[in-house]
Amino acid sequence: MKKLGFIGGGNMAEALAHGLIAHKVFKPGEIIVSDVAPERRRRLARALKVATTDDNAEVAREAGAVLLAVKPQTIDAVMAELGAELAKASGKAAGRGKLFISIAAGVTIARLTRGLGKRARVIRVMPNAPAMVGHGMAAMVRGRGASAQDEAFALRIFRAVGDAVALKDEKLLDVVTALSGSGPAYVYLFAKAMADAAVSEGLPRELALRMALKTIRGAEHLMRESRRDAADLIAAVASPGGTTEAALRRFAEHGFSDIVAAALHAASDRSRELGRGIN
Repeated sequence: MKKLGFIGGGNMAEALAHGLIAHKVFKPGEIIVSDVAPERRRRLARALKVATTDDNAEVAREAGAVLLAVKPQTIDAVMAELGAELAKASGKAAGRGKLFISIAAGVTIARLTRGLGKRARVIRVMPNAPAMVGHGMAAMVRGRGASAQDEAFALRIFRAVGDAVALKDEKLLDVVTALSGSGPAYVYLFAKAMADAAVSEGLPRELALRMALKTIRGAEHLMRESRRDAADLIAAVASPGGTTEAALRRFAEHGFSDIVAAALHAASDRSRELGRGIN
């Protein structure tokens, strides 16, 4: 594939481009990014040595694959612009030979295909914010026009900044959005709640947050590396009559698991609403 183009040069696009260059998936000269903001273009050109432009059509002309990293409310206008460029270049075969990878939240494959043309090869991806520090989790679904090779290429892109999986059913992206897309905010909330409680017990705030974050990171690492069931790991920490058991009892009394489930279901429902265009 000759060149990878980004339409939208925000934080996620920058993280992906940085990961691709760092992992030698692409060289800086093989990436072109368009963005409306001159300061973003200057930052990307300076930090990553990639080509930048304010012309989306230029990206469509130069890149063999285009990653759509724009906000959902602007994507229809962007697709109209791209569709016109592709039609001009290819006549009736609009979109032929062009792979489009979209990270626009809630924008369905059907909507992308309508905007880019039926021949466009489309992959829809749900990434998350930790990709910006190389620890992302992404899930993707390919449209009918995209090949297994296209999917493998998209997986390489997102694995450069963490992990990525391919799914068959686009409907599952709603729960993916609720779990890994919105999930970092739940972890931030839990870390803050733990730190706030420790501060109320007299621990300095900076130390409380440091300990909360390190505890979360250590628990995640142990859970992943040991591959033990969560219930076994909880039991290993919760000695009968001990401090952990006292805390877990309070979690149960206040319906902690039910609250988490209700929150995740609410996020899934909202993702489905956004996919239907409900504001």
